[in-house]
Amino acid sequence: MKPLAAVLVQSEGDSLYAAQPKIHPREIAGRFATLRTTAVFVLLGVFYLFPWLRWDGHQAVLFDLPARKFYVFGLTFWPQDFFWLTWLLIIAGISLFFFTALAGRLWCGYACPQTVWTEVFLWIERACEGRRNQRIKLDSSAWTRDKILRKTSKQFLWITLSLWTGFTFVGFFTPIINLGREVASASLGGWESFWIVFYAFATYGNAGFLREQVCKYMCPYARFQSAMFDHDTLIVSYDVARGETRGARSKSAVPAALGLGDCVDCDACVQVCPTGIDIREGLQIECIACASCIDACDAVMDKMRYPRGLIRYSTENMIAGRKRRILRPRILVYGGLLTLLLVTFAWGITHRSSLIIEILRDRNALYREASDGGIENSYTLKIVNKSQAAQHFHLRVDNAASAQIAGGAAIDLASGEVGSLPLTLRAPPTLGVGMHAIVLAVSNDDGTVAGTQTAQFYSPEKR
Repeated sequence: MKPLAAVLVQSEGDSLYAAQPKIHPREIAGRFATLRTTAVFVLLGVFYLFPWLRWDGHQAVLFDLPARKFYVFGLTFWPQDFFWLTWLLIIAGISLFFFTALAGRLWCGYACPQTVWTEVFLWIERACEGRRNQRIKLDSSAWTRDKILRKTSKQFLWITLSLWTGFTFVGFFTPIINLGREVASASLGGWESFWIVFYAFATYGNAGFLREQVCKYMCPYARFQSAMFDHDTLIVSYDVARGETRGARSKSAVPAALGLGDCVDCDACVQVCPTGIDIREGLQIECIACASCIDACDAVMDKMRYPRGLIRYSTENMIAGRKRRILRPRILVYGGLLTLLLVTFAWGITHRSSLIIEILRDRNALYREASDGGIENSYTLKIVNKSQAAQHFHLRVDNAASAQIAGGAAIDLASGEVGSLPLTLRAPPTLGVGMHAIVLAVSNDDGTVAGTQTAQFYSPEKR
């Protein structure tokens, strides 16, 4: 590798920045390619299918921003529940730290949207333009009827998939059936049109045009991943001691007799790499751990009748002949913190209150005196029914010795309905002077308390 000074010093007339040649990854079959393909189908299946699923009469996964409600498979999240969204994002961040420290860039290689959609765009490119050598030849050839047809077909399919991706993404925020009707009737609103085109453009640009440039130059994860790596982190590794010295040979040749290692210098690992690196030069930030080079090298080793694993998932300690430590401080810290966050998140979601209760004091009068000398305070009770069914709620005062509700206090609310109930609390003349905490309990028909709220009751000084 050249020192930085050598890279920066350019001869006169040379450009500091050179255009990147287009990378044509070769298709490869193998166990990791199968795993990656499975991940693509599962993840894209989730993305494209979920908006069309129905649950309790509405879209199963819908982030209804105008109504400020998120529906996720029977669970309804209100603005007051956004705390759990923050909690979920923290869990995602700690998960990334944990799995990166344990097994390297699994996210990049198998689950990152950039990887997933780029894989699909490459499938389309191969279907329209052929295998790697055919694509290279096609790109370097003059424009003919066949080249125009192939390039046009690819672009048409890319744009169609991009638009469908943008439509599906917007379908998570606008009921997708209604969105489809608006598209079919050409009555789509301005904002929906903008976001569909925006996300279609982003998908096309990132997965079709930029591809590996996103991973190499735009993604920050490649830059800070080293902070989570140690000598026991799984990475895609080339076994230098076994592979060097490289060189071509026949299948019947004995490498040791020729002074060669097991690497036949076929460059298959380079040809299949989606970012165009040579893994034999060591770990590089451009490596997304997709393991295509492992599949390619294993295929060559099989043909040469050599043991597999010249390129493999390994650790620096294992490559050096030392034992790998799985349970180490950072794994224990990340794992313990992740477990704690998951447990508390699950408990919090399952024990969420089905109500939102808010008590607003009457601003016109702080209090009023009744004919019998009692003191009355007026309020407005706001109740939101967060459950999935209509409810009949009763209101009572838990610390009844302090104050009582004047008149009846009950309300019927449909699922998701926001109700308003005028409320008057009356206290006896013997109540002490000042502010008193009154605990109001909202219960269901069976007497089960669905939620409580505290109101401040004011009792004036006796005249």
